[in-house]
Amino acid sequence: MCVDLHTHSIFSDGTATPEELVHMAALLKLSGLSLTDHDTLEGYERAAAAGRQHGIKIIPGLEISCTHGDFSLHILGYLVDPDHHLLREKLLLIQNGRQQRNRKIVERLVDLGIDITGAELKTLSSCGQTGRPHIARLLMSKKIVPDINSAFRRYLGKGKPAYAERFSFTAAETIAFIHQAGGVAVLAHPGKLDSSMRAQPRLIHELVERGLDGLEIYYPSHPRKMQKKLHRLADQYDLLKTGGSDYHGGNRPNNGLAGGRKSVCPPDTIMEELHTRGQNIRSNRFGYTKIGQTSPN
Repeated sequence: MCVDLHTHSIFSDGTATPEELVHMAALLKLSGLSLTDHDTLEGYERAAAAGRQHGIKIIPGLEISCTHGDFSLHILGYLVDPDHHLLREKLLLIQNGRQQRNRKIVERLVDLGIDITGAELKTLSSCGQTGRPHIARLLMSKKIVPDINSAFRRYLGKGKPAYAERFSFTAAETIAFIHQAGGVAVLAHPGKLDSSMRAQPRLIHELVERGLDGLEIYYPSHPRKMQKKLHRLADQYDLLKTGGSDYHGGNRPNNGLAGGRKSVCPPDTIMEELHTRGQNIRSNRFGYTKIGQTSPN
């Protein structure tokens, strides 16, 4: 059976509710699911309740943007305590940084002569974290761009006229506070960082030194050859091998939920391996970087 440990809902930049996600997972006969919205766990309780109704194991998760040197990374945090005070403090800082960036982007779009307001943006995300995908959808609704990719190519991507940086923690800091909250830290879609796979060996080595627990190997844009290289790196460092669809619903229609046609099928053995690693972290069997102690990048 398959699991899907990388999905997004209306609480970040997805279009499905947590309940709809779990219902789709049940139709595909998935045995496990993690809702990994960006920088928030607000949808977890709803997903967990739906999981109990459908007999699907739901594990708490989230996806956190961070940096390591010149790399912009996404770290997936699994099995974190959703009520952990330090995790909530860190997420609030990230969320505030996202809001500040949104305001800068809107201001720059206005300076470019585009009629857009922050109030309009809020209407597109009544539940969760508003970000660049929501701004892209707003530009689409105004017929300024034909699709989301065009919005990023013309305005919102790095180096484009409306782009703005936002606050983020380093990868070392992110891994540390995920561990402090009892969670497991996994590098999301590592193949996207360099399609040639030249950068990954050194990068992963450095992240392992900072406490990384796993690699997301089973991913829609990871071809088999790339997956083999990632498997070897995971074996080299005794890393967990996870996977998921990165499902966003209508915002990324080509990414279907795991277990469907033309999608990934991460094995359900991942769930037990995740829980084992999480138990080890919570029992302090590994020596990880302490909170506030940032390793050099």
